[in-house]
Amino acid sequence: MKEYSYHDVNLRGTIEKVTYRTTNQKGEQRNKYALVYLPRDYDPDNYEKRYDILYLIHGGGGSQDAWLDCCKIKNMLDYGIDTGEFKPLIVVFPTYYKEKIARIGGPDRDFERGSVLFFQRELGEELLTAVEGKYLTYAENSTPEALRASRDHRAIGGFSMGSCTTWFAFMQNLDKFSRFLPFSGDCWAIEAMGGGSYAKETAEALRSAVKQAGFSANDFRIYSATGTLDPANHALTPQIEAMKRLDDTFVFDDDFSKGNAHFFLADGKAHCYEHVYDYLYTYLPYLFA
Repeated sequence: MKEYSYHDVNLRGTIEKVTYRTTNQKGEQRNKYALVYLPRDYDPDNYEKRYDILYLIHGGGGSQDAWLDCCKIKNMLDYGIDTGEFKPLIVVFPTYYKEKIARIGGPDRDFERGSVLFFQRELGEELLTAVEGKYLTYAENSTPEALRASRDHRAIGGFSMGSCTTWFAFMQNLDKFSRFLPFSGDCWAIEAMGGGSYAKETAEALRSAVKQAGFSANDFRIYSATGTLDPANHALTPQIEAMKRLDDTFVFDDDFSKGNAHFFLADGKAHCYEHVYDYLYTYLPYLFA
Protein backbone atom coordinates (compact mmCIF):
# COMPACT_ATOMS: atom_id res chain seq x y z
CA MET A 1 0.00 0.00 0.00
CA LYS A 2 1.20 3.49 -0.86
CA GLU A 3 1.09 6.27 1.72
CA TYR A 4 0.65 9.87 0.69
CA SER A 5 2.46 12.85 2.22
CA TYR A 6 1.63 16.48 1.52
CA HIS A 7 3.32 18.02 -1.52
CA ASP A 8 3.30 21.63 -2.64
CA VAL A 9 1.53 21.77 -6.00
CA ASN A 10 1.42 24.90 -8.13
CA LEU A 11 -1.24 23.73 -10.60
CA ARG A 12 -4.33 22.99 -8.55
CA GLY A 13 -7.85 21.89 -9.27
CA THR A 14 -10.94 23.73 -8.06
CA ILE A 15 -13.95 22.94 -5.87
CA GLU A 16 -17.46 23.84 -7.00
CA LYS A 17 -20.95 23.26 -5.62
CA VAL A 18 -23.84 21.60 -7.43
CA THR A 19 -27.37 21.97 -6.06
CA TYR A 20 -30.38 19.78 -6.80
CA ARG A 21 -33.81 18.84 -5.46
CA THR A 22 -34.78 15.62 -3.75
CA THR A 23 -37.34 14.36 -1.24
CA ASN A 24 -36.88 13.07 2.29
CA GLN A 25 -38.43 9.95 3.77
CA LYS A 26 -41.63 11.90 4.47
CA GLY A 27 -41.96 12.95 0.85
CA GLU A 28 -40.98 16.55 1.58
CA GLN A 29 -38.96 18.48 -0.99
CA ARG A 30 -35.41 19.38 -0.01
CA ASN A 31 -32.59 21.36 -1.63
CA LYS A 32 -29.28 19.55 -1.46
CA TYR A 33 -25.79 20.13 -2.72
CA ALA A 34 -22.68 18.17 -3.54
CA LEU A 35 -19.11 19.46 -3.74
CA VAL A 36 -17.27 18.75 -6.99
CA TYR A 37 -13.51 18.61 -7.55
CA LEU A 38 -12.48 19.64 -11.05
CA PRO A 39 -8.92 18.93 -12.26
CA ARG A 40 -6.76 21.88 -13.22
CA ASP A 41 -7.15 21.36 -16.98
CA TYR A 42 -10.95 21.23 -16.86
CA ASP A 43 -12.40 23.57 -19.51
CA PRO A 44 -16.22 23.72 -19.66
CA ASP A 45 -16.03 24.91 -23.27
CA ASN A 46 -13.84 22.04 -24.50
CA TYR A 47 -16.48 19.48 -25.44
CA GLU A 48 -13.89 17.24 -27.06
CA LYS A 49 -12.37 16.33 -23.69
CA ARG A 50 -14.28 14.07 -21.31
CA TYR A 51 -13.50 12.97 -17.76
CA ASP A 52 -13.95 9.84 -15.68
CA ILE A 53 -15.90 10.55 -12.51
CA LEU A 54 -15.77 9.25 -8.92
CA TYR A 55 -18.52 9.78 -6.34
CA LEU A 56 -16.98 9.62 -2.85
CA ILE A 57 -19.20 9.21 0.22
CA HIS A 58 -18.44 10.26 3.81
CA GLY A 59 -18.77 8.21 6.99
CA GLY A 60 -21.55 8.30 9.58
CA GLY A 61 -22.24 11.74 11.03
CA GLY A 62 -20.31 13.40 8.22
CA SER A 63 -21.34 15.72 5.41
CA GLN A 64 -20.35 16.80 1.92
CA ASP A 65 -17.36 18.54 3.49
CA ALA A 66 -16.05 15.59 5.50
CA TRP A 67 -13.45 14.20 3.08
CA LEU A 68 -12.10 17.65 2.28
CA ASP A 69 -12.05 18.71 5.94
CA CYS A 70 -10.57 15.55 7.41
CA CYS A 71 -7.65 14.68 5.14
CA LYS A 72 -5.35 15.94 2.39
CA ILE A 73 -7.45 14.49 -0.42
CA LYS A 74 -7.52 17.63 -2.60
CA ASN A 75 -3.75 18.00 -2.37
CA MET A 76 -3.38 14.31 -3.20
CA LEU A 77 -5.63 14.65 -6.25
CA ASP A 78 -3.75 17.74 -7.41
CA TYR A 79 -0.38 16.04 -6.96
CA GLY A 80 -1.34 12.71 -8.50
CA ILE A 81 -2.74 14.42 -11.58
CA ASP A 82 0.19 16.84 -11.85
CA THR A 83 2.75 14.03 -11.71
CA GLY A 84 0.78 11.72 -14.01
CA GLU A 85 0.27 9.02 -11.38
CA PHE A 86 -3.35 8.86 -12.48
CA LYS A 87 -5.48 10.47 -15.14
CA PRO A 88 -7.38 13.71 -14.47
CA LEU A 89 -10.82 12.93 -13.11
CA ILE A 90 -13.82 14.62 -11.54
CA VAL A 91 -14.58 13.74 -7.91
CA VAL A 92 -17.99 14.38 -6.35
CA PHE A 93 -18.56 14.63 -2.59
CA PRO A 94 -22.28 14.20 -1.74
CA THR A 95 -24.12 13.21 1.41
CA TYR A 96 -26.64 10.44 1.92
CA TYR A 97 -28.40 12.40 4.67
CA LYS A 98 -31.55 14.29 3.71
CA GLU A 99 -31.45 17.08 6.28
CA LYS A 100 -28.86 19.75 7.09
CA ILE A 101 -28.60 18.37 10.63
CA ALA A 102 -27.69 14.80 9.77
CA ARG A 103 -28.44 13.24 13.12
CA ILE A 104 -28.72 14.10 16.79
CA GLY A 105 -26.73 12.03 19.26
CA GLY A 106 -24.54 9.03 18.62
CA PRO A 107 -24.71 6.47 15.84
CA ASP A 108 -27.97 4.61 15.34
CA ARG A 109 -27.52 1.56 13.11
CA ASP A 110 -31.13 1.41 11.94
CA PHE A 111 -31.17 5.12 11.10
CA GLU A 112 -27.87 4.92 9.22
CA ARG A 113 -28.88 1.79 7.32
CA GLY A 114 -32.21 3.35 6.37
CA SER A 115 -30.50 6.54 5.23
CA VAL A 116 -28.04 4.86 2.88
CA LEU A 117 -30.77 2.61 1.46
CA PHE A 118 -33.11 5.52 0.81
CA PHE A 119 -30.23 7.43 -0.82
CA GLN A 120 -29.94 4.91 -3.67
CA ARG A 121 -32.79 6.35 -5.74
CA GLU A 122 -31.51 9.88 -5.19
CA LEU A 123 -28.04 8.75 -6.22
CA GLY A 124 -29.06 7.03 -9.43
CA GLU A 125 -31.70 9.49 -10.57
CA GLU A 126 -31.23 12.95 -9.06
CA LEU A 127 -27.57 13.33 -8.10
CA LEU A 128 -26.12 11.81 -11.27
CA THR A 129 -28.53 13.83 -13.37
CA ALA A 130 -27.57 17.10 -11.67
CA VAL A 131 -23.81 16.51 -11.83
CA GLU A 132 -23.48 14.94 -15.25
CA GLY A 133 -25.94 17.33 -16.82
CA LYS A 134 -23.45 20.07 -15.93
CA TYR A 135 -19.96 18.62 -16.29
CA LEU A 136 -18.12 17.01 -19.19
CA THR A 137 -18.18 13.33 -18.26
CA TYR A 138 -18.47 10.42 -20.68
CA ALA A 139 -22.26 10.60 -20.43
CA GLU A 140 -23.51 12.25 -23.64
CA ASN A 141 -26.37 13.70 -21.61
CA SER A 142 -28.02 13.03 -18.26
CA THR A 143 -30.74 10.65 -19.43
CA PRO A 144 -30.90 7.19 -17.83
CA GLU A 145 -29.84 5.65 -21.13
CA ALA A 146 -26.74 7.84 -21.39
CA LEU A 147 -25.80 7.22 -17.76
CA ARG A 148 -26.03 3.48 -18.29
CA ALA A 149 -24.02 3.65 -21.51
CA SER A 150 -21.18 5.52 -19.74
CA ARG A 151 -20.98 3.33 -16.61
CA ASP A 152 -17.44 2.14 -17.44
CA HIS A 153 -16.25 5.67 -16.74
CA ARG A 154 -18.05 6.07 -13.39
CA ALA A 155 -16.99 4.92 -9.91
CA ILE A 156 -18.37 5.18 -6.39
CA GLY A 157 -16.56 4.74 -3.11
CA GLY A 158 -16.74 5.67 0.51
CA PHE A 159 -15.49 5.37 4.06
CA SER A 160 -17.32 3.54 6.86
CA MET A 161 -21.06 4.18 6.24
CA GLY A 162 -19.90 5.53 2.89
CA SER A 163 -18.56 2.05 2.28
CA CYS A 164 -21.94 0.60 3.21
CA THR A 165 -23.48 3.08 0.74
CA THR A 166 -21.06 1.81 -1.89
CA TRP A 167 -22.05 -1.83 -1.35
CA PHE A 168 -25.72 -0.89 -1.68
CA ALA A 169 -24.90 1.03 -4.88
CA PHE A 170 -23.33 -2.20 -6.15
CA MET A 171 -26.61 -3.95 -5.46
CA GLN A 172 -29.03 -1.28 -6.68
CA ASN A 173 -27.15 0.96 -9.13
CA LEU A 174 -24.84 -1.48 -10.88
CA ASP A 175 -26.31 -0.37 -14.20
CA LYS A 176 -24.79 3.09 -13.69
CA PHE A 177 -21.47 2.31 -11.96
CA SER A 178 -18.74 -0.16 -12.90
CA ARG A 179 -16.07 0.66 -10.29
CA PHE A 180 -16.56 0.37 -6.52
CA LEU A 181 -14.23 1.41 -3.67
CA PRO A 182 -15.72 0.33 -0.32
CA PHE A 183 -13.25 1.24 2.45
CA SER A 184 -13.57 0.23 6.10
CA GLY A 185 -17.16 -0.86 5.96
CA ASP A 186 -19.08 -4.02 5.11
CA CYS A 187 -22.34 -4.59 3.25
CA TRP A 188 -25.45 -4.27 5.41
CA ALA A 189 -27.80 -6.05 2.99
CA ILE A 190 -28.76 -8.73 5.53
CA GLU A 191 -28.40 -6.64 8.68
CA ALA A 192 -26.14 -4.03 10.26
CA MET A 193 -22.58 -5.42 10.34
CA GLY A 194 -23.95 -8.38 8.41
CA GLY A 195 -20.66 -8.87 6.59
CA GLY A 196 -19.39 -10.37 9.82
CA SER A 197 -22.49 -12.05 11.25
CA TYR A 198 -23.83 -13.31 7.91
CA ALA A 199 -20.74 -13.38 5.71
CA LYS A 200 -21.90 -16.17 3.40
CA GLU A 201 -25.39 -14.75 2.99
CA THR A 202 -24.03 -11.26 2.34
CA ALA A 203 -21.64 -12.52 -0.32
CA GLU A 204 -24.43 -14.47 -1.98
CA ALA A 205 -26.68 -11.38 -1.96
CA LEU A 206 -23.96 -9.43 -3.77
CA ARG A 207 -23.55 -12.21 -6.34
CA SER A 208 -27.32 -12.35 -6.86
CA ALA A 209 -27.39 -8.60 -7.49
CA VAL A 210 -24.92 -9.05 -10.36
CA LYS A 211 -27.04 -11.76 -11.96
CA GLN A 212 -30.32 -9.92 -11.46
CA ALA A 213 -28.88 -6.82 -13.12
CA GLY A 214 -27.87 -8.92 -16.13
CA PHE A 215 -24.13 -8.48 -15.64
CA SER A 216 -21.21 -10.85 -15.29
CA ALA A 217 -17.75 -10.89 -13.70
CA ASN A 218 -16.40 -8.88 -16.65
CA ASP A 219 -18.68 -5.91 -15.98
CA PHE A 220 -17.38 -4.47 -12.69
CA ARG A 221 -14.32 -3.89 -10.51
CA ILE A 222 -14.14 -3.78 -6.70
CA TYR A 223 -11.24 -2.13 -4.86
CA SER A 224 -11.67 -2.60 -1.11
CA ALA A 225 -9.48 -2.18 1.98
CA THR A 226 -9.42 -1.78 5.74
CA GLY A 227 -6.83 -1.72 8.49
CA THR A 228 -5.71 -4.18 11.15
CA LEU A 229 -6.57 -1.63 13.86
CA ASP A 230 -9.90 -0.71 12.27
CA PRO A 231 -13.02 -2.14 13.99
CA ALA A 232 -14.56 -2.47 10.52
CA ASN A 233 -12.03 -5.23 9.87
CA HIS A 234 -14.11 -7.66 11.95
CA ALA A 235 -17.09 -7.42 9.58
CA LEU A 236 -15.50 -6.55 6.24
CA THR A 237 -12.77 -9.22 6.17
CA PRO A 238 -15.16 -12.18 6.73
CA GLN A 239 -17.40 -10.83 3.98
CA ILE A 240 -14.43 -10.58 1.61
CA GLU A 241 -13.35 -14.13 2.45
CA ALA A 242 -16.87 -15.36 1.67
CA MET A 243 -16.86 -13.45 -1.62
CA LYS A 244 -13.57 -15.11 -2.59
CA ARG A 245 -15.33 -18.48 -2.49
CA LEU A 246 -17.81 -17.28 -5.13
CA ASP A 247 -15.15 -17.13 -7.81
CA ASP A 248 -17.61 -17.43 -10.67
CA THR A 249 -18.46 -13.80 -9.92
CA PHE A 250 -15.69 -12.32 -7.75
CA VAL A 251 -12.20 -12.93 -9.11
CA PHE A 252 -9.76 -11.67 -6.49
CA ASP A 253 -6.16 -10.92 -7.40
CA ASP A 254 -3.32 -9.21 -5.54
CA ASP A 255 -2.31 -7.61 -8.83
CA PHE A 256 -4.65 -4.61 -9.13
CA SER A 257 -4.51 -4.79 -12.93
CA LYS A 258 -5.91 -8.36 -12.95
CA GLY A 259 -9.13 -9.93 -11.80
CA ASN A 260 -12.21 -7.92 -10.88
CA ALA A 261 -11.89 -7.71 -7.09
CA HIS A 262 -9.08 -6.55 -4.82
CA PHE A 263 -8.69 -6.30 -1.07
CA PHE A 264 -5.84 -5.46 1.24
CA LEU A 265 -5.63 -5.38 5.00
CA ALA A 266 -3.29 -2.53 5.92
CA ASP A 267 -1.10 -3.13 8.94
CA GLY A 268 -1.57 -0.57 11.72
CA LYS A 269 -4.28 1.43 9.94
CA ALA A 270 -7.26 2.60 12.01
CA HIS A 271 -10.77 3.92 11.33
CA CYS A 272 -10.07 7.47 10.16
CA TYR A 273 -9.92 9.51 6.96
CA GLU A 274 -6.16 10.06 7.26
CA HIS A 275 -5.63 6.33 6.89
CA VAL A 276 -8.42 5.55 4.47
CA TYR A 277 -7.39 8.09 1.85
CA ASP A 278 -4.11 6.20 1.48
CA TYR A 279 -6.21 3.30 0.17
CA LEU A 280 -7.69 5.63 -2.43
CA TYR A 281 -4.23 6.90 -3.37
CA THR A 282 -3.09 3.30 -3.86
CA TYR A 283 -5.97 2.34 -6.11
CA LEU A 284 -6.45 5.50 -8.21
CA PRO A 285 -3.79 4.63 -10.81
CA TYR A 286 -5.75 1.43 -11.61
CA LEU A 287 -9.31 2.71 -11.29
CA PHE A 288 -9.85 3.79 -14.90
CA ALA A 289 -6.72 2.36 -16.48
